[in-house]
Amino acid sequence: MPQPRRGRGSRLASTRVASTSLPRAVPVFPRRAGRRASLLSHAQRLTPRRHSSELVPAEPELRPDFRSGKWLREPASGDFGDWRQRLLAGMGTRHRIYDQEELVIPYASDSDSGSVDLQLSDLEGIQKDSSSTDLTDLEIPDIPEFSQESFTDSLRNLNRGSPLSQTSVERLVQSIQEVFRGKLKGEQAKLKFLRSLSSLSQTLLYDETTESFIHRHIADIVHILNVLVQEEPLNYLSSPVLQEVLVTITEFSYQDVHLLLDSEDRDDLLNLIVKILITLPSVDILIQLQGARQSGLHNTECLYRQTFQAFSDMLQSFVMKDPHLEKFDTIFKHMEPWLQSAKNHERKRATATMAQVLKCLSRHLSLKLPLQFQRLGHLVALMALLCGDPVKEVAEEAAEGTHYLLHITLRLKCKALLKAVFEVFLSSTELCQFVMTTLDSLKNLPYPRSQQTAGELLITLVKNAESRFEKVPEIIGVICARLSIICQPKVRQQVINTVSLFISRPKYTDIVLSHLLCHPVPYDRHLAELWRTLEVELPSTTWILWRLLRKLQKCHNVVTQEKMAYVAVSVTNALYEVFVGNKLRAATFRLFPQLLMTLLIQIHHSIGLTMSDISIPRGLYAEQEMSTDIIPLSFAMQATKTLLLRTMCWQEFNIMEKNNGWTLLKGDCHLQGVFLLANALLERNHLLAHRILYLLVPLLNRGNKKHKLTAAAFFVELLQSPVARRLPSMYSTARLKDWLCHGNNAFRILALRGLFNLLRHKEMGENIKNLLPCLLDSLCEADERIVLLTIQILLQLVQKMDFTTLAAMMKTLFSLFGDLRPDVHRFSMTLFGASIKSVKHTHKKNAEKQVLESLVPLLLYSQDENDAIAQESRQVLTICAQFLKWKLPQEVYCEDPLYIKPDEVETICNFFGKKCQGKINILAQTLMYSKNAKLPIRRAAVLFVGLLSKFMDRSELRIRGTEWIENVLKDLLQDPEPSLRLIASQALFRVQRVGELEPEQTVCWLRKLLGCLPT
Repeated sequence: MPQPRRGRGSRLASTRVASTSLPRAVPVFPRRAGRRASLLSHAQRLTPRRHSSELVPAEPELRPDFRSGKWLREPASGDFGDWRQRLLAGMGTRHRIYDQEELVIPYASDSDSGSVDLQLSDLEGIQKDSSSTDLTDLEIPDIPEFSQESFTDSLRNLNRGSPLSQTSVERLVQSIQEVFRGKLKGEQAKLKFLRSLSSLSQTLLYDETTESFIHRHIADIVHILNVLVQEEPLNYLSSPVLQEVLVTITEFSYQDVHLLLDSEDRDDLLNLIVKILITLPSVDILIQLQGARQSGLHNTECLYRQTFQAFSDMLQSFVMKDPHLEKFDTIFKHMEPWLQSAKNHERKRATATMAQVLKCLSRHLSLKLPLQFQRLGHLVALMALLCGDPVKEVAEEAAEGTHYLLHITLRLKCKALLKAVFEVFLSSTELCQFVMTTLDSLKNLPYPRSQQTAGELLITLVKNAESRFEKVPEIIGVICARLSIICQPKVRQQVINTVSLFISRPKYTDIVLSHLLCHPVPYDRHLAELWRTLEVELPSTTWILWRLLRKLQKCHNVVTQEKMAYVAVSVTNALYEVFVGNKLRAATFRLFPQLLMTLLIQIHHSIGLTMSDISIPRGLYAEQEMSTDIIPLSFAMQATKTLLLRTMCWQEFNIMEKNNGWTLLKGDCHLQGVFLLANALLERNHLLAHRILYLLVPLLNRGNKKHKLTAAAFFVELLQSPVARRLPSMYSTARLKDWLCHGNNAFRILALRGLFNLLRHKEMGENIKNLLPCLLDSLCEADERIVLLTIQILLQLVQKMDFTTLAAMMKTLFSLFGDLRPDVHRFSMTLFGASIKSVKHTHKKNAEKQVLESLVPLLLYSQDENDAIAQESRQVLTICAQFLKWKLPQEVYCEDPLYIKPDEVETICNFFGKKCQGKINILAQTLMYSKNAKLPIRRAAVLFVGLLSKFMDRSELRIRGTEWIENVLKDLLQDPEPSLRLIASQALFRVQRVGELEPEQTVCWLRKLLGCLPT
């Protein structure tokens, strides 16, 4: 700094005394002299009137206070050339302790724009004697406590006025070297060494020998200082040694020799000093601890205050010349933990010290690139949080420090426009530091007021600068980790609103969602609360829900995967929490079709899975064991149910419950559950159903197999709606035709179900008629569902078939008579009967043979043990008789077993034997059914064979004989069923009897013929 002008009286730096939490006494201002500054300034020779609390400058300069809008009177700051004089005047040769504390204001030079301008607090509990006489150097020896001045002290006092002689410098160097070679014993030896160092430091400006000596032995000096500090007690002040260490370090700093910077061992010493001073007990406790060690209350308190002032001055000396802010970065690194201390007195000291350092830095800021301080946002957040500290003194000091921090920030960001103070001036990295520090502070803030301040700071900053953050995942991670320790509902909501602000911006939506979804499921109550209470502006709700939905849909697009992606389960859980919270209600209604279909698909994917089938990120469950009760399916089911309830689909929900729909959905009959839900929506809420229909049209061929199946199942049920008539054929019948030829039976079933639903619309019949060849092929399928659905469709198309198609279908249906699948058997006969009815008059002759061949099977199956089949057989038999213009005997309709009514059986056989004679060999046809798997059918066939033999054409029997019939009946004599063996033996007797009567009847016929001949 420039030296003060000669001939001018010193001006007071300020008449304003700031109220701070740090106890302050006589200021220990470092002598600040440039290398070319004169050491003989008038201000340096002035020792009287050091305590200028009674002096007021005539015309103080008015300067604005940016914090309160008021004007503070602050004159120009003083020169540091006078610092050493006032410092030494405040201390004697031994203890430098006064019985009375005095307020000292630093000097200022006219040419200096500003100095440290340290603000001193009121000295609480100290009675100031306004009439006390100022002490001068000449009066010091008269005070017993300050007598016996040493040689070093003499040199130091001499150095205030003129440079040291070469002899004096050599003596100082020699005394210091002796310490290097030996040990310091006793307080006086320590003080002598430290003062010798201080005195020697003043010669660095003009003595090259001294400069060389100091730089060669700087490691030794640091080591000895370290030893001296370590020897000091940790919980009380017993001597001015520590204070003298601080003064010595300060004096070297002003000579650009930094004993606490630029190396690891020096950094450790700084850390030790900070720890010792900050952790000292409060002044009251210190007085109690040292009651037996000090002669009076004032000496103890003065030592305490002066030591802390020396500590503050030492830190300020570091930043006087700090163009790259690397020294300030070091200070902040060591002070940061104490700014967040849970102990009030530690936090109070750290805050007051930091405020003074910031003030000094703001007054002497002269920056050069590159800047080494990269944690501005972190510092801003800490100071801002401390402004809300419940301890009044801490809050006031923090407010003052923040005021100066704003000045520094303005200088750092001078090219920015003043829009909203810190949130505008801080860079993206600094913004993240601010937020991270604010969030980190939540875990160490035991006071509700402090947590509230943190919450308000956080939400305010993010609102104004939300688009400029970079480390959003880290911020969200800290928020999730801190939610559990925030007890105030208002603060919790503010923190959650911070997440809402980030997630509502498209730039961060996916980033935030990805991080939130990477948590163990089911979510704990804190993360569940976050999802449920998201506060997002209406335009953004749909975007957020859509992005969440897309993450789940992407999992369904994977064609093959060994394990389900964890994000699929996590998203499903998140959707459930969102639906429960109902904060995104408008978006839920708007995206209902997509949400419902995606959740149904997720249910399909989750069936039968456990968490071991999920690809869980490594380390996700590191801190907790995953419960075996957790299954992925439960998340999808509860999300689907909640979606229906939140969208007021209560009737649909009730239908699903009453018809066991939820059980169907989560089992092997998943598609049946989908059919049920689709029909419920179509019945109760056709508008929503139509929206889903239009959604599904372009999505049916997307995704993997389960995705397509679930979507197709819902789609084919909605084809019942009249809206389906508007769909182009490429989206309806053409797509169903493709599925009909699909290799997967499930798709074929869905295609048939869709065709059946389309046939409800009459105008769709012609398009479906073109699919008859494919449908006829489906009658031969092994899958019962395919055959039955095909029969249902053909029943509606049978009237529109040409005869060729009809005949081919009848032939196929005839082959299904007696099918082991009861429903196939029954409905094949039903369709056969419908086909006979559909035969036009011109084609009746061509269809007659097929009808005649069906008589025996229908007659026999009228005896089926399945009543439905038996009844259907009689009905179709009647249709055949009507086609043939026959009138069946009433015995055909007898519902009792025919084997117990032989007379009725004989009437039936007589009827059919005569009607079919010469048209069809019903005996051979009946004999074929004697090997049927069903006992009632075998028994009826054997019974009919025995009775039909009486009414068969004798000429046919003459040609073929009866051995082929007897052989079959003889085999049946070994059947395990007694009733069948009995009926078989009777039938065999009748057949054999017919065979035996044949020769006799022939002779009688010849006799009659011969009798007619003339003899």
